[in-house]
Amino acid sequence: MTDMPPYLAVKDEEDSAQGDIESGSEVDDWDLPLSYEKPRHLEPIKGAERVEHSWRVKEKYKTHCVALVLCLNVGVDPPDIVKTQPCARLECWIDPLSQSPSKALENIGHALQSQYERWQPRARYKQSLDPTSDEVKKLCCSLRRNAKDERVLFHYNGHGVPKPTSQGEIWVFNRAYTQYIPLSMYDLQTWMGAPSLYVYDCSNAGVIVDNFRAFADQHDRDYEMQLNSKGSGTPPPLVSYKNCIQLGACAAGQALPMSPELPADLFTACLTTPVKMAMKWFVLRHTRAASVHQHIHDVHDLIDKIPGQVTDRRTMLGELNWIFTAITDTIAWNSLPPELFQQLFRADLLTASLCRNFLLADRIMRSYNCTPVSSPPLPSLAQHALWAAWDQTLDLALAQLPAMLGPSPRVYHHSPFFRDQLTAFQVWLDLGKWRSLSGTHWSRPPPDQLPMVLQVLLSTLHRVRALQILCRFLALGACAVRAVLHVGIFPYMLKLLQASAHELRASMVYIWAKIIAVDPTCQVDLVNAKGHKYFLSILADSTVDSEHRTLAAYVLAGIVDNYPAGQEAAQQGSMISICLEQLSDPSWLLRQWACICLGRLWRGCDAARWAGVRDLAHEKLYPLLREPHPEVRAACAFALGTFVAAGGCWPRTEHANALDQQVGAELARALPHDASPLVRAEILHALQWLVLIFEQHFIAVYIQERMRKSDRAPHSGLGGPVDPGQDALVAGGRGLAPAVRRPQQALPTIGFGSVYMKLWNTLMSMSKEPHPQVSQMATDIINYISNQLDNVSRDIDPRGLGAHGSGGSSSLPPSPNLRPAVSPRDPRQTSHYSRRGRGGLPSTISEDSMASRERDSGSSTSSQQSKKPIVSTQFVEWAHTLFARADADADAEQDAESRAHHARVWRYQRNRSLRNEAKALVGSKVPRLETQAFHSRCQLPPGVILFHPYEQHIALAFKDNFGIWDWGTAAKLCVGAWRKAWGRVTALAYLNAHERALLAVASHQGHVAIYRPTGSSMEPALVSAWRALDVRPAADYRPPPAQPLYSLAQLVSEQFLSADDSTGRRADSRYPLGAGGVGVGVGGVSSYSPPPPPVLLRWCARRRSLALAGLAGSIRLWDASAELLEADVNTECESAVTSLWRGAPDSWSIVAGFADGSVRAWDSRAAGAAVTLQHHRAPVLCAVPRTNTHKLIAGCMNGEIRIYDTRKMEAIETVRAPGPLAAVDVHPLLDLIACGSVNQSISLYDLSGNALNTIKSHEGFMGMGTRIGPVCCLAFHPLRCALGVGSKDSMVSVYVGAAAGAGAGAANERR
Repeated sequence: MTDMPPYLAVKDEEDSAQGDIESGSEVDDWDLPLSYEKPRHLEPIKGAERVEHSWRVKEKYKTHCVALVLCLNVGVDPPDIVKTQPCARLECWIDPLSQSPSKALENIGHALQSQYERWQPRARYKQSLDPTSDEVKKLCCSLRRNAKDERVLFHYNGHGVPKPTSQGEIWVFNRAYTQYIPLSMYDLQTWMGAPSLYVYDCSNAGVIVDNFRAFADQHDRDYEMQLNSKGSGTPPPLVSYKNCIQLGACAAGQALPMSPELPADLFTACLTTPVKMAMKWFVLRHTRAASVHQHIHDVHDLIDKIPGQVTDRRTMLGELNWIFTAITDTIAWNSLPPELFQQLFRADLLTASLCRNFLLADRIMRSYNCTPVSSPPLPSLAQHALWAAWDQTLDLALAQLPAMLGPSPRVYHHSPFFRDQLTAFQVWLDLGKWRSLSGTHWSRPPPDQLPMVLQVLLSTLHRVRALQILCRFLALGACAVRAVLHVGIFPYMLKLLQASAHELRASMVYIWAKIIAVDPTCQVDLVNAKGHKYFLSILADSTVDSEHRTLAAYVLAGIVDNYPAGQEAAQQGSMISICLEQLSDPSWLLRQWACICLGRLWRGCDAARWAGVRDLAHEKLYPLLREPHPEVRAACAFALGTFVAAGGCWPRTEHANALDQQVGAELARALPHDASPLVRAEILHALQWLVLIFEQHFIAVYIQERMRKSDRAPHSGLGGPVDPGQDALVAGGRGLAPAVRRPQQALPTIGFGSVYMKLWNTLMSMSKEPHPQVSQMATDIINYISNQLDNVSRDIDPRGLGAHGSGGSSSLPPSPNLRPAVSPRDPRQTSHYSRRGRGGLPSTISEDSMASRERDSGSSTSSQQSKKPIVSTQFVEWAHTLFARADADADAEQDAESRAHHARVWRYQRNRSLRNEAKALVGSKVPRLETQAFHSRCQLPPGVILFHPYEQHIALAFKDNFGIWDWGTAAKLCVGAWRKAWGRVTALAYLNAHERALLAVASHQGHVAIYRPTGSSMEPALVSAWRALDVRPAADYRPPPAQPLYSLAQLVSEQFLSADDSTGRRADSRYPLGAGGVGVGVGGVSSYSPPPPPVLLRWCARRRSLALAGLAGSIRLWDASAELLEADVNTECESAVTSLWRGAPDSWSIVAGFADGSVRAWDSRAAGAAVTLQHHRAPVLCAVPRTNTHKLIAGCMNGEIRIYDTRKMEAIETVRAPGPLAAVDVHPLLDLIACGSVNQSISLYDLSGNALNTIKSHEGFMGMGTRIGPVCCLAFHPLRCALGVGSKDSMVSVYVGAAAGAGAGAANERR
C-alpha cells in the first residue's frame, strides 16, 4: 500500500489525531460553524410582555355639524375699535363695501361655507348672519341634537361688534340691530355641549379662551349640586368640556391687524385658505427684495388665479396644498407631545386641517405683533426649520405662475419636494445604519421626514420608493414601528390593501408583518377590512418568493390568534389547504409559520379541526416531526397539540378518539429521537391534551402501575430496584386511596399494547430528563393524574367493586365518548374479549369497557369543558416577538466595526498562531514530561480531565459536579452542579472551542447536558440537556459496603484486579464488568459489583456531531445543528464501549474499544464494522489511529499496549506497562503514550515502544515530593506537550515538557 501524499497526510493527521477539536490548518476558523448559538439557545423562550399602545386615538370624534356665526354689521364700525384709513376690508376675500350690506353679508357667509367645505364636504353647515342671542341658541341646540355625541364646530367672526368682555362674553345683536347684546360663554357652552371646537376671529380673543376653563369648572360644580338635589333620581348625563378645542386669533388685550395689504379676517383666511394666504404673505414679505425676485410684482395679481383644485394633487394648487399638509404635519409631529399630536392632528379630517393651518396663522400673525392662542395650548412653531422648505416651494411655484397664465400656457413642472425628502430619509438610514434601536427607546432621534412618507403614499409616482424606504426604517425594530403608527400610517396601509399592484406586495407584507408583531390587536381592523384575503392570495401564489410568503403566513397567524372572527374568515378563505401546500416548501421558516397558522386556526375551533381532518392535515404534519430545524418541529408539535385540544369538546365519537390516539402515538414516537428541549417541551404540551381528554384512562393506567409495583415488592429480595419516577413524582400529591393501596382481584388492568400505556411510559421517561423545564412539565402532568385519584376512589369500595353496581367494569372510570353502558355479563360484551384476567374480568381496558359508566347529569361534559391546561409553553409567542426585533441585530457581529467582530478576529488569529506552533511538534523529539505546571487538591477524586485547545483552561468532572480551572494561574473559573439522579459524570467535551467554548457533560446513565461557562465563579448556564443514550442497566449492581479504609493498598485491591490475575483469564460476559470492564473482588470472590461502565462522549466540529457510547448496543450519533438523532451505529458486541475516537470523514470515522478486549473501526463510506481486532484480554482503555504513520495504538487495562500497522492490521510493537491501568492516552501530535496505573505511577512511551520516563512523585523541596495517588484519569493537551492527571487522592496535576513550558509562557503573554 503506497503512502499518502504529504498534504493529505498532514490533513488526515490533524483531522484524526486531534479528533474533535477545531484545529485543522486546512479549515479556517471562519469556516467552522457554531453550534448551540441560535436565539433559542441564547435567550429564554418566552414572549414579550403585552404593551398598551397609545397610537390609537382613544376618543376620536368626527366634526358632524358646523355653525358659522358672522357678526359683521357691514357699514357700521364697532364703537371700541378705531380703524386706520385705509384699513383691511376683505372678508373671505370679498370686499363688503363693493356690494350692498345685505348682499355682501350673504356672499361672505356662502364664501366662508365653501371654504370650510373644501376641508370637510360631508359636514352639516348652518349660517347665522348678524344673529341675536336667541338665534344663536336655536342654532347651537339644533346642531347638538343632530350631532349627538360627535364634535360641533362653532366659528365666530366678531369684526362688526365690540371686543369680548373681560368675563369672556361675546357680542351679538338685538332684533332691531340697535344694541349690542352680550352672550355669556357659560350659556354658549350649555347650548353647544361637548365635544366642540371653537374658532374666535375677533380682537381680544384670548380672554374667551382664558375664561372658558372657568366656565367649564362652573358646569362641573353645577352638575354636582344637581346630583345632590335630585337625590336618588336618575342623574342627567355628565357633559365634560375637557375635550373642547379652541382657536383664537389673538391673545388677551391684542387687536387684529389692520394693514390694508391683508384681509380683515386674516385668521380665518389662514385657517380656511392657507395656500392662498401663504402665497400672498410670501409676496408681501419679498416686495422689498424686488431686485432679487423680479417676478414678485408680476404674480401678485395672479395669485387669485392659481390653476387647479385643492383636492387634485396633479395641479399646482393641489400639489402646494399637499406639500403644505406634509410640512405642517411634520412640524407638529416633531414638536408636540405624542398625546397632544394624536388629539389635534389625528382626531378627524376637519379638526386636523384647522390645527395644521393654525401653525401657518401663528407664523403669519406673529409677524404683525399678533399672537394666536389655542386650547390645548400649542407652542410657537413659527421659527421651525421646515418653514424654509415651504418658502422654497412657494418660490419655485410662483416662478412658473406667469408662464402658466400667459397667452401660451405652459405645463406645470411638479415640485421636487417629496423626491428630495425621500432622499433625505434615505440618507438618514444609510448614515445611521451603525446605530440601532435598543429596547423601547431610541438611541437617536427619529428622522424628521417620517410624516412626509405618509403623504407620499398618496401618490402613485413615489409610492413604491416610499414603501421600500419605510421597510428599511421598520427594520430598525419595535420603536420604529411604534413611531410609524403614531404618525398615523395605519389607515393608509389599510387602504393600500385594496391596491392590486404586484410591485407593492413585497413591501406591504413586510410592513404588515412588523405592525402585527408590535401590535397584534390590528387583527380586528384587518378582518373588518377583509385584509386577510390579500395575504391569503400572496400565500397561495407560488410565484411569490418564500420570504414574502413567510411574512404573509406570519400576518395570517396574527389574524387568527385567539380571534374567532378571524378564524372563521380564514377558514372560509381555504387557509388550511393553502397552509398545507406550504409544508413542502424549501424554506424552513415558511414551514414553521405554516404550522403555527394551522395551530392558531385550530385553537378552540372544532369546525376548523374537522376541516383539517378532511384534508388529512394531521397526517401531512407528521413528517415535520423529523425536520432538521427544531423550530419547525416545535411548530408542528404546537399544531398537532391544538389539533387535539380543539376536539376536546363533548360529545366525542370513536373517530375523534382514534384521531387523537394516532396523533399522540406519533408525538410519543418522536420524543426519543429529539434532542431539542424546545421541541420536547412542545410535545409534552401537546400530550397533556390527551391526558385531559382521556383522563380516566390514564388514571386506570396509574392505578395499574401502582398495583404492579406493590405486587412485585414482596418478591424482590432486598427490596428490588426502586423506580424514582413512581415514588418521587407523587410525593407531593395526596397519595392513593386505601382501595388502591390494597389491590383487589376485581380491578382490571390495561394491556401493555395500549396507547395509554405507551404514553404513560413516555411521560415517566420524560420526568427523568436532565432538562429541568422538560422534566418539570412531565412531572406536573403525572402529578395531575395522581391528584385526580380522589375523584375515582369514591367509586371504589374496599372489595374493589364499584359504588354504582356489582359488575367489575362498573368501578372503572368513564370514557370520553358517550356510548351507552353495557354490562360485562352481556354476551355481546363478553364475546368481544379473547382472554380474561383474574376474577373473570378482561385483562385490558378498551373504549367499549371504559364506556360502561357515565357521570350523573352530564357532569363529565361540564368538567371536561372547564378544564385548563396543566402546563404551558411560550414558543409561539417567542417566535412571534422575533419579528418585532431589529433586523440589524442578527448581523451585529458581522459588522466590521463592532467590538464583537474585532474580538472574533483577534481570537481566530490567536488560534491560527497556536496551531502553527503546534505543527512543530509533529515528528519532533519527544521531551520529558517532568515539570509540574499545575498542582491542586480537589474535594473529590476527578473522574474526567479535559484540556481546552486554545485557552489555558482545564475541565474536571467529579462524581456530582464539574468545574473549569485556569491551569496557568490556578484560578477556579466556574463550577457546575450535577444532580445525583442523572448519574455520575463520566465524559466531557468542548464545543465551539475556536469561539466561546461550551462544555458538554455526559453521565453514565446516558444523559448529556450542554453548559455555557460564564467566565466567573458563577454556575454555568444550561443550554440544552437530554437523554442521549439508552444505557442498559448493569446486572446485579450492588454498592460497596460501608467499611473503614485501613490502607491505600486495600483501596487498590478492592477496586482493581492485579496484573497477574487479569492476564490469566480473558474477560467475557460471564464476569461482571465495571467501569474498567473486569471482574472485581479479591481472589476471584466478588464482594460487591463495581459502578456501572461510563458513557463516553466525542465531538466532531466539522460535522457538528456528538457521539456517545457505553453499555448499549449501539454508538449513537447526534446532529448538534438539527438537535436530532443522526444515526445508531451497531456495535455488534454485547460488551460496553470503553474507548471511543472520532476522525475524518474520508477515513475511519469511529474507532471503539470494548470491555471484552476487542477493537472495532467503522468507515462512514461502508456499512458495518470495517475492522475488528480481538487481541486484548482486558477492557480497552484507548484505541487511537495515527493515519499519518498508518498506526493504530490500542491499550487495555492489564497494561498491554499494542501498536498496529493499519495497512496490514498486524501488531508491530507491544508494550507492557505496569498495570493494572486506569487510563491510557495518546498525544495527537507527538509520538507519545501515557499510561496511568492504579499502582501510583505514570509511564510514558513513544510509538516505537521505548520507555521515556515514569512519574511517581509530585515535585517537592530538594526533589523529595510526595508519592502520587492511584491514577484515575489522564489526558494530553491537543496542541501542546502537556499532560493532565487526576488521582484517587483528589489531586490534579499538569505536567509539561521544557518546550511546552516556554510555549505556555508565550501563550500567556498573548492572552
